[in-house]
Amino acid sequence: MEELKKALLFELGFDNNRKEIFDIKSLIKRFENGATKQDLLNEEILYDQKQTKKNKTFPNIDGIYFLTHDGGCGGATSDSQTLCNLLAGYINNPNVAGATILSLGCQHAQISILERSIKRINPKINKPIIFMEQQKSSSEPEYLAECIKKTFVGLIEANKIERTPAPISKLVIGLECGGSDGFSGISANPVLGLVSDIIVSHGGSAILSEFPELNGVEQELINRCKSLANAKKFKKLMLDYNKKAKALGSGFDSNPSPGNIKDGLITDAIKSAGAAKKGGTSPIVDVLDYTEQVCQSGLNLLCTPGNDVESTTALAGSGANLILFTTGLGTPTGNPTVPVLKVSSNTNLFNKMNDIIDFDAGTVIKGVDSIQSCSEKLLDFALEVASGKKEVKARKLGQNDFIPWKRGMSL
Repeated sequence: MEELKKALLFELGFDNNRKEIFDIKSLIKRFENGATKQDLLNEEILYDQKQTKKNKTFPNIDGIYFLTHDGGCGGATSDSQTLCNLLAGYINNPNVAGATILSLGCQHAQISILERSIKRINPKINKPIIFMEQQKSSSEPEYLAECIKKTFVGLIEANKIERTPAPISKLVIGLECGGSDGFSGISANPVLGLVSDIIVSHGGSAILSEFPELNGVEQELINRCKSLANAKKFKKLMLDYNKKAKALGSGFDSNPSPGNIKDGLITDAIKSAGAAKKGGTSPIVDVLDYTEQVCQSGLNLLCTPGNDVESTTALAGSGANLILFTTGLGTPTGNPTVPVLKVSSNTNLFNKMNDIIDFDAGTVIKGVDSIQSCSEKLLDFALEVASGKKEVKARKLGQNDFIPWKRGMSL
């Protein structure tokens, strides 16, 4: 994988532009010259280095991203099918112009399963999709060379796509929170909820995930479901999920982290009351199990874990083309294919971790903004990101996290 990154990222002008470099050579030199442990701890090893950036060979392509995982082999066949469904969702995502899939050959997650998943999601998909099976190659260098050549040809096709104006109705926003604090439920999450309502009112879609963090507010969400079938599906998914967690000696009540509890979210119900505010007040048009695709405009519920990266991974796989992520304590994560816009619940966090936070909703706490005015500013910011006019900090920092949810077990 590292060889592919060297060949495709740097040579084609897609290398990470992060400038912070860690100078470990200075530590080695000081150590060899007899520096004490305290001297070494006081040594400044972070410095800026200007990198020589190559012009992009394919200017209409924003980047090449590598999704690696540890699934597809040695586990339950249901997990392999789910993994293929997730990958198919990524390939179908409008942010993705093409894909090269590297397969070993003998694993449970066969190429044929992925092909069927892609066709089921979008029978008319028209993107360069390249399948490569290593066990059909005579050597690893030959295999990698073939991958590079075929990917290069695919990039030529993908580069023909040009950005064109699109209405807000084309937006599918993922609603996420992580590292929440006592302010999240009264500033950032309500602000995000109003942004969600505005986008939905213009024909767009929103996805509220993290089912363990909806424990305690089920009835409110059930009352908002437009159909009885969706209400029953939501209830069943919640009960089945919690039952499985309890069988493993846990449960939804174990969701709040030490950081949540320290900052006032002492029970799952308290945490859920704030987390649910990300979904605004719109009616719930659909309830989706993990990897199911958004197919209706409006607010959708998606069954995912409360784990930040597993949830953002799922949101992108179900069709989100922009993720709005609120945090009160700070969470340094992003996604390979979908911009993750970080919103702080308090200004102290925005100032302290400004390298990872994009937008400050702490102005609501300070009385500078109302929920309404802050949501309007966030919506403007989000539209600029979706239009390619602004780049989120997670993307600048190369935070491209991808963790599929493994529901089964290894065999």
